[in-house]
Amino acid sequence: IAVERLRIPNPTVDHLNSLVATIMAASTTTLRYPSYMNNDLIGLLATLIPTPRCHFLMTGYTPIELGGGTGVGTTSESGGMIRKTTVLDVMRRLTQPKNVMVSANTKSGCYISMLNIIQGNNIDPTDIHKALQRIRDKSSLNFIPWGPASIQVALARKSPFVETRHKVSGFLLANHTSMAELFDRLLTQYDLIKKRNAFLDQYRREPMFAESLDEFDSARETVASLVEEYRACERQDYVQYGIQNSGAAAGSDGYQSSSQQQQTGSTARAY
Repeated sequence: IAVERLRIPNPTVDHLNSLVATIMAASTTTLRYPSYMNNDLIGLLATLIPTPRCHFLMTGYTPIELGGGTGVGTTSESGGMIRKTTVLDVMRRLTQPKNVMVSANTKSGCYISMLNIIQGNNIDPTDIHKALQRIRDKSSLNFIPWGPASIQVALARKSPFVETRHKVSGFLLANHTSMAELFDRLLTQYDLIKKRNAFLDQYRREPMFAESLDEFDSARETVASLVEEYRACERQDYVQYGIQNSGAAAGSDGYQSSSQQQQTGSTARAY
């Protein structure tokens, strides 16, 4: 983002920290300037996570501008020009992969849920409805086939302490199945490191890893099952995902509990 979008040839830590600070400040806007909804962190995330395991969210922001009090100078994604920042343009650019802060391709896969926080002091709510209608009419976004298209929009005021050149800015908080790409890439890198036994000597010196490295294998299985669940979210039959396994586990638990009850009963009769 710093090199390609903001055209900074050699980004420094200050530039990266400014990007992170911009995202964190935008994500807590509705908490710091409360309105009739999204006033707490739990309420902000609850509607974005329909299933417990698929809770890794991605963020996006537009228009990106670094500067202010960071000491890095003012750098805009448009090279100094003020881009058109209507509500429709901001909401449309938020879904573009180049504005997403995660190295995953959102053109593949589908959205599970989405929250747009539109920041501006004089935003007409009718503009929000018109922008949502335009986005739905174009059908440019893919959503899960087993649930409704969840596009939520929250309005927030701009901070009176930070001067910006744009009347409207937008923040995206989305739950997308392309997060499976990120974890799959992580598994590939882990397998390469594990195959070469790189960095493992440091762990074997610790008492909990002295006998075996089973904790690593267990963690890999957990991440692999997470990738499978994200990919299962893209299918129509996701609501049936894992029911057979859970049913078999419940049946075995029920058999064990009945056996334990019989054993307890015979022990009581013996007494």
